[in-house]
Amino acid sequence: MSDPLTTQVIAAIARVKRIPAEQVRPESTFEELGIDSLDGMNILFELENDFDINVPDAQAKSLRSVREVIDGVRTLIAEKQRATGTSN
Repeated sequence: MSDPLTTQVIAAIARVKRIPAEQVRPESTFEELGIDSLDGMNILFELENDFDINVPDAQAKSLRSVREVIDGVRTLIAEKQRATGTSN
């Protein structure tokens, strides 16, 4: 069972790629899903809007799997919450 953040990241990837969310698993690589660099940029823009975060360019260039995206978003949200003193 996925947590809400994982579900939301998978939904965003599926939306951008126009594929069923069931085809996107945390273990999926971008290569397996046919995600090219343009798709990757669009996914990151979507996630930045969905989660109100900013993904640094260096981090964006290193992402190669759904799990890396989920972990990266989780880290950026936690950093933002620590910086602002919020818990949501």
